[in-house]
Amino acid sequence: MGKLSFLKQKKFYINLLLIVVLSFVLLWLTIKMLNIYTRHGKVFEMPDFSGMTTPEVERAYGKDYNFILIDSIYSKTQAPGTIVQQDPLPGSKVKHGRNVYYIIVAIEPERTNMPNLNNLSLRQALVLLESSGLEVKELIYVDHFARNAICEQRYDGGIIKPGTELIKGSKITLYVGLGPDDKKAKLPSLYGISAQEVQRTLNMAGLNLGNEYFEDNDSIQYMKVCRMDPPQAKGFVKPGTFVNVWYKSSRSFNFDKEQAKVLSEDSARYNAENTPVIDTIIISNDTLTNDPEEEYEDDF
Repeated sequence: MGKLSFLKQKKFYINLLLIVVLSFVLLWLTIKMLNIYTRHGKVFEMPDFSGMTTPEVERAYGKDYNFILIDSIYSKTQAPGTIVQQDPLPGSKVKHGRNVYYIIVAIEPERTNMPNLNNLSLRQALVLLESSGLEVKELIYVDHFARNAICEQRYDGGIIKPGTELIKGSKITLYVGLGPDDKKAKLPSLYGISAQEVQRTLNMAGLNLGNEYFEDNDSIQYMKVCRMDPPQAKGFVKPGTFVNVWYKSSRSFNFDKEQAKVLSEDSARYNAENTPVIDTIIISNDTLTNDPEEEYEDDF
């Protein structure tokens, strides 16, 4: 019998067919099991956990996600123990079972020591104050030969000595030198800046944060500046000026698309409010004369 005589046997083809069918079945089962294991194609929108406590999120979403606490910060405006930041961000497309890292508001306030800001430049003082976990309450400009030099640091109305223990987040009033030339401060562009960055940006420019107006009801992390007063078109203002700001949610307002329009409207509004009014004098024809001799007669 030849070496290829098995090709004439029916049993060979039956076995070959069984091998092919079993291979396809095994391949299909493998892909199916991988899809089940990896949840292929099944993505979900990440909820917003802001304002919830750890027990609340564990109870409501513990089966869907693995929550990992990474830090805590002190806040006077938010309830202790509540979530203030999360990763992935709300609205992200994720699969169930993934890790969610979050930061909560500390239950016990952290403490820090007041640094010595006297004679530092305003920019240096702000950086040192921020690194110490303290905030600026107000910049008050006073007569002093060194422009933007810190002359005095106060807390709750009284001078505070370096090294004094304070709760993190405490607000410090800084007395700043005006300088000899009474130079004005340039208004920074706040449009599109997040609500968390506004005060620092203004303070760095030698200005104060005035009233804040939130036009959308949304989480603070989505709020961005949509308008400021005085407007940026004004250019320069007196150091220490309070700047009012309005916010909109980045989830409902297209800042990139509307920027040129808003800035143009602010500029037009400022120009209209600051254009001097010129009184128009109407001269009646009865007061005019074509006789030059009569004009000179009135002069004598």
